[in-house]
Amino acid sequence: MAKPEPVYIIGGAQSDFARNWTKEGKHFVAPMREVVIEALEKTDISPREIETAHVGNFAAELYAKQGHVGAFFVEIDPMFSGLPTSRHEAACASGSIAILAASAEIEAGRYDLAAVVGVEQMKTVDAATGGDYLGTAAWYEREAKGIEFPFPKLFGRLGDEYDKRYGLNDEHLAHISATNYANAKRNPLAQTRTWFMSESHAQQQSKFNQVIGGRIKVSDCSQVTDGAACVFLASAKYAAHWAKRRGIKLEDIARILGWGHHTAPLEFDAKIAESREDQYVLPHTHQTIVDALGRAGIGSVWDLQGIETHDCFTTSEYMAIDHFGLTKPGESWKAVEEGVIDFKGKMPINPSGGLIGAGHPVGCTGVRQMLDCHKQVTATAGEYQVEGARRFAMLNIGGSGTTSCVFVVGK
Repeated sequence: MAKPEPVYIIGGAQSDFARNWTKEGKHFVAPMREVVIEALEKTDISPREIETAHVGNFAAELYAKQGHVGAFFVEIDPMFSGLPTSRHEAACASGSIAILAASAEIEAGRYDLAAVVGVEQMKTVDAATGGDYLGTAAWYEREAKGIEFPFPKLFGRLGDEYDKRYGLNDEHLAHISATNYANAKRNPLAQTRTWFMSESHAQQQSKFNQVIGGRIKVSDCSQVTDGAACVFLASAKYAAHWAKRRGIKLEDIARILGWGHHTAPLEFDAKIAESREDQYVLPHTHQTIVDALGRAGIGSVWDLQGIETHDCFTTSEYMAIDHFGLTKPGESWKAVEEGVIDFKGKMPINPSGGLIGAGHPVGCTGVRQMLDCHKQVTATAGEYQVEGARRFAMLNIGGSGTTSCVFVVGK
């Protein structure tokens, strides 16, 4: 089989995740338009050069009463009229699925330049209604219907499963929360950049840090966020042309070095039953990581300089630590206690602030993670730049560990 075309990341843009587009009276096409126009300006790309567009979105039908979301891309600029577009949905991994679809088209030689946009407008409804909408990312009838805030409870059970198999100290989850909030303070686009959080506050149950479900408190949760992000993916042919135009070398442009994608059973109980004899609580997530590192030609996770992971809850980041191989299975606490995952640690996790600190507009998150990986390996992450970053990985998860997508980004 012929070797696929390499996929380059030309650049992109992200909206300010602290903004409330509903209060501004704006339709969700507004953040899409903003990030695409900003990305075009930053990269000096003309709208007429874009050949295809992919939109990642989870639940516009619920939050915004609007389907056919891919078609809104052509509303951004008159030059986009007639452009082939599509929308992709895989719960919180919707953005990554859009990236996979766009990169596959480039690898196949169909197009040379693709726009990928992730977007979600979530602040259109109250918290209880929004929690019910998010429940559709699980098996709604069996796991979410009639349950208040089902997803914190599901990811609380992920922590319970770790506790049952290996033991779990909630103080380690509090450290994960406080670290993400601290990282977010360096990120000018993070939703919580002005919020207060400390490790001691994250450990305590109070009227400001109430229990949402099981062991999950408010401090353990990612944010309800409005936002959008855009990245441009390109073939070697277009990337070489763009590099020459910018007066840089092709090898100075970041690219997708490896990818992984697996889907586990939808129900949480089914996933846990399937993994009962496995050393990993979510073996399909672990295999997705192994696949991406293998395709990138990376023999060890320590060949990375950092990770952007899916911390929808502190328990999902705790899971990612051992699933990436930073510790043996069940020993994620060691990386927490030793400061491995801290901003100045051996393997910084979520220097952007992650979903807990930066924000989690569901269908946008995978694209935002890709953009942050790109920033890291091109040394354009500003105050949250990881020194010497050459390769970064990202893990994006849809549902309760159901859809797992991993990318390795580097030069």
